[in-house]
Amino acid sequence: MEINEIIQRGETKYVEFKSWIKANKKELMNILTNEAVGFANTDGGLILVGVEDDGEITGCYDYDEQNIIESIYDKTMPKLFTDVEIIRLAGKDILKITIEQSPEIVATSKGVVYKRLGKNTKPFYPSEYNSNNIKGFKGDYSAKIIEPTTKDDIDFAEVERLKLKIQSRDKDSTLYQSDNITLLKDLRLIDVVGEEIQLTVAGLLFVGTNEAIAKYMPQAEIIILTYNDGHTEYNKRLELKMPLVKTVDRIQQFFEDRNGIKNIQMGLFKLEVQDYPINVFQEALLNAISHRDYESNSSIFVKFYPNEIIIENPGSFPSGVDSTNIITHPSSPRNKLIAETLQKLKYVQRSGQGVDIIFKDMLSLGKSAPEYNLYSEAVSLTLRSSLEDMEFLKFITKEEENNGEFSVSEICILKYVKSNKTITLGKAAEVAQITTQSAANVLNKLCQKRNILQREARNKYMFTHRVYESLDDNIEYTKDKDFDEIQAKTMIIDYLNKNGTITRLDVERLCGFSSTSSKRILQSLREAEIIVLEGKARASYYRLK
Repeated sequence: MEINEIIQRGETKYVEFKSWIKANKKELMNILTNEAVGFANTDGGLILVGVEDDGEITGCYDYDEQNIIESIYDKTMPKLFTDVEIIRLAGKDILKITIEQSPEIVATSKGVVYKRLGKNTKPFYPSEYNSNNIKGFKGDYSAKIIEPTTKDDIDFAEVERLKLKIQSRDKDSTLYQSDNITLLKDLRLIDVVGEEIQLTVAGLLFVGTNEAIAKYMPQAEIIILTYNDGHTEYNKRLELKMPLVKTVDRIQQFFEDRNGIKNIQMGLFKLEVQDYPINVFQEALLNAISHRDYESNSSIFVKFYPNEIIIENPGSFPSGVDSTNIITHPSSPRNKLIAETLQKLKYVQRSGQGVDIIFKDMLSLGKSAPEYNLYSEAVSLTLRSSLEDMEFLKFITKEEENNGEFSVSEICILKYVKSNKTITLGKAAEVAQITTQSAANVLNKLCQKRNILQREARNKYMFTHRVYESLDDNIEYTKDKDFDEIQAKTMIIDYLNKNGTITRLDVERLCGFSSTSSKRILQSLREAEIIVLEGKARASYYRLK
C-alpha cells in the first residue's frame, strides 16, 4: 500500500503515528520502544514518525536512523530488530519503522510487556499470554530449533553464497564481513549453547546440507512441472530439494529461459512486454516459500503451461486474509524468519506478501488480474500471459511516463472503469480493497490531479474526454461524449455567469477535456454567438456576449 494511503486511513491496529517536533527526544526513544514491543507481540506493524495523530505531516529533522534502530534493539529482550526507512513526503522527511511479529514474547529491558489493542498499545499480562484472543503466539515454525542438528549439518559453501548475496545486493550491510558462525547467529539461523550448534528450521533450509534437508525436512521441496499444448499430463518434472537460495536461483533461471516477449508499437517506438514480469513471478514464488506450511507433507508445485503459470503451496491463507482483502491486508507471513532472511538477502524489498506488486504490475500490462484460489489445505495462484487489453497497457504506459506511477488502488479502479465504463464510490472501495474514505481520496486524485476521471450524476465516475481520445475513440463512448459536450456547454455558461471570464485551461480543468476538445467546445459557443474571445495568445480569455 502507498504511504499516502496508509496515512489517509489513520492509525489502526497496524499503524501508529508519532510526532517528532513535539517530543522530547530521549522520551521519544522510550515511547518508540514500547510501541515496537506492542507490535512485535501482536501482528507486527508500522510506526510513522513525523506524522501527527490527525495525519498532519510535520516531518523529522536532525535524526539518526541507526541510533533509533540500536536504541530499540538495546531496550528490548529478546533483542528486537527493526527496519527504518526515510520517506520524503510533502517536502518533509518522515521515518517509517517496520516491526515484524515476534515468534516469542518480547519485553522492554525494564521487563514490561505490551500488546497492540485496536489503535492503542496496552500492557500485556502473563495471564493473557496463552489467550486465544491474542494472535501470534502459536510460534513461528521456521524459527523452531531442530534439536538433533549439529554444526556438521551446515553447508558452509552455502554460507559463503549468502555472504556474496548480501555483499552484492546490499551495499550498506556489514553482515558479510562477519565470520560464518557470527553471521548465522545474527540471522538467527542457528542457536549456540556452549559448544553446541543447532539449526533452526530456516537455518536448515538456507544453509543445511542436502543430506540434512532430506533427513529432517524431506517435505521442503519445490517441484516444477511443464505442460505442452492440449496436454493434461506434464511432460517434464524437476524436483528441487536443496538450500533455498540455490533453489530460488535455479527456478528463476528456468522461468527466464521460458519467459517470452511481445513487441507493442507505440508511435515511433516499440514497447517490450514480457509474458510475465520478472518481479511478479519472483514475488509469487517467494510468497509461496514464506507462507507454506512446513509441517505439511505436501510440496510447493510450480506448473508451467503454455499460457499460464500456477503456483500451489500447502497451507491456507494467513488468519484474517481472504480474496476480498488480499491486496491491502498487512503482511503476515506464516514463516517470519524465512521472510526476514529473504528480506535481508534483498530478494524482496520488504518482508510480507507483495501481493500489491503482483496485482499492479499484471493489470498495468493489460493482463488479467492474478487469480487466488483457497482450498482446505492449500492456496494456488494463477498468472496468465495473454495480453487482454492492449489499449489499457498503452494508456497506463503513456500516463506513467508523463505524470508518474499509479498506485495499486488507482490501477484497480481504472481497470474496472475501462471494462465497465463507470464506477461508484462503493465499487471503487471494493475493487481496490480499501475503505470508502480512501476510495474517495483516490477518486478525487484521479479527477482533480490526474484529469482522468470525471464525476457524473448519481455519484458515478467515468473517463474524461481526454482519456476517451487516447483510447482510440471507441464507438461505445460516442453517446457519452455527445452528452458530455452538451453538459460541458452548460457548465461553461454557468461558470461565466459566476466568474465573468474563463480560459481554455479553465475549461480543461472544469470539464475534464483535452486541449483539442476544449478548443472545439469554445469555438462552437463562439459560432453560436454565446461567448466572445478577448486578448491574444496566452493572455486570451472568453466572456459571455
